[in-house]
Amino acid sequence: MELYTILLRTVFIYFLILVVFRVMGKREMGKLSVIDFVVSIMIAELAVISIEDPKIPMINSLMAILILLAIQLGLALVSLKSRKMRDWVDGKPSLIIDRGKINEQEMKKQRYNFDDLLTQLRENNIRSVAEVEFGVLETSGKLSVIKKDECTGGSPLQMILPLILDGKVQDKHLEKLNKTSLWLRQQLKKMGYPDIKKIAFCSLNDDGTLYVDEKDNP
Repeated sequence: MELYTILLRTVFIYFLILVVFRVMGKREMGKLSVIDFVVSIMIAELAVISIEDPKIPMINSLMAILILLAIQLGLALVSLKSRKMRDWVDGKPSLIIDRGKINEQEMKKQRYNFDDLLTQLRENNIRSVAEVEFGVLETSGKLSVIKKDECTGGSPLQMILPLILDGKVQDKHLEKLNKTSLWLRQQLKKMGYPDIKKIAFCSLNDDGTLYVDEKDNP
């Protein structure tokens, strides 16, 4: 009887977890945020507890899994509306190599050592740090690399720096590009975008033009 119960629970939990992760959204396992990773481990542990001990009421694990799913969806919805929440939940990318120079301060801040850096450079088929123009440590822990020969004169425009996110001007990114908020507003008005709050995303293209994506109508 116990074997029959375990079999049924295993099949049921299997399909339940498939549904749960579908609802949570599509992400590669290597690109999970810390919150995604924690929730995944907790769901897996609850599933194991429910399967290995048939004497424990299955409703206990089901309720816990559904609560975790509700928390995850709630955080995702809030993150869509709030940049601060998104930064807290997913974290921020870190510029480890900036125009060929290693940012040791940022490495210390992220507790990222030179062995980690060299390992990930090798994974990107980089033989020497001298080949790298930009190295960005993503929130997933992966190092994204832009080589010097991929840049035009080492221009920082090759980095995708959002100038506007969710209707808010990103002043720090403008400073990196030696641009001002006034310049940005003037350029947007010329393009027919007088209201920054209606812009979801804006960045600077390699040719100096602006890419603008307006918010969808609610």
